[in-house]
Amino acid sequence: MAESVLSGARILVVAFEGWNDAGEAASAAARRLRESFEVVPVADVDPEAYFDYQFSRPMITSEPDGSRRIVWPSVTLYAPANDSHHVHLLMGTEPSREWQTFAEEILERAGELDLDIVVFLGAMLADVPHSRPIGVHATSDAAEVREILGLARSQYEGPVGIISVLAAAFEEAGLPSISVWASVPHYVHNAPSPKATLALLDRIEELVGISAERGDLLAESQAWETGIDQLADDDEEMASYIQSLERARDTVDAPEATGDAIAEEFERYLRGRGEQPGA
Repeated sequence: MAESVLSGARILVVAFEGWNDAGEAASAAARRLRESFEVVPVADVDPEAYFDYQFSRPMITSEPDGSRRIVWPSVTLYAPANDSHHVHLLMGTEPSREWQTFAEEILERAGELDLDIVVFLGAMLADVPHSRPIGVHATSDAAEVREILGLARSQYEGPVGIISVLAAAFEEAGLPSISVWASVPHYVHNAPSPKATLALLDRIEELVGISAERGDLLAESQAWETGIDQLADDDEEMASYIQSLERARDTVDAPEATGDAIAEEFERYLRGRGEQPGA
C-alpha cells in the first residue's frame, strides 16, 4: 500500500462507544490502535459532569484478589509514550449531557498536543449485505484536506452524535478533521462486527498511514460472515432480503452501471420491501 501523504503527521483518532458505534466497529478499531502503539493516558474527563448513570451505567467487576470494583463510564485522552510515533487517541463512552462544555474541555486538552489533524471514527446501521465488502465513507469539511486526499464534504442532515459536535468544534478552532464511517448490516445490529472494524482500519491506513495490528481480525471476520450465512439458511425471509441487498449492491458496483440501472434496481428493492419508490 502506498504511503499516505499524511504519514508522520501528529494525529488524534477519536471513537466513542454508543450511538456512533454500530457493531462496536469504531470503538474496536480504536482499541486495536491503542494496542498497536505505545500510548499513555494523559487526561480523563470527570464522569460526574457528563454522564447520566441511568443511561450509561457503571459496571461492577471482580479483581484477581477477589475484591469488587465499580468501573465508571469514562473518556480518556492518550498520547505517545515515546518519540517512535505521533498517534494520539481519544476514546470512551459517548457522554449523555453537557456536550458543548465537553467539546470545550476536549478542545482545550487537545490544544496542548500540537496536533495536525483529527480522525473521527464511526459506524452506522445501513441496508447493506454482510456478504460484500463493508462500505467505508470518508469526508472532511476542510477544503485543503479534501483536495489532498480526494474526499468530499458530507451532505448529511439530521441527528448527530458527539463526534459531529467535536468535529465542528475542531474545525471552528482551525484544526482540520476527517470523518470515517463504516456501514454495518442492520439485520445483525446486536452482534459486534469485526468485518467493519477491519474495514475501518484499512481505510485509516490508506488515508493517514496509521497501521494497526490486525491480529485475528480476518479470521473473526470470516467467522462472522459464515455465522450470518448459517442463520440465513434457516430463515427464508432473511435469505430473500439479503439476496435483494446483494443484487442492489452488485448493480451499483458493476463497471457498466448507469444512473438509470441503479435507480431501477433501487426501486425493485423498495418494492420487495413493500415500500413506494420516492417515499
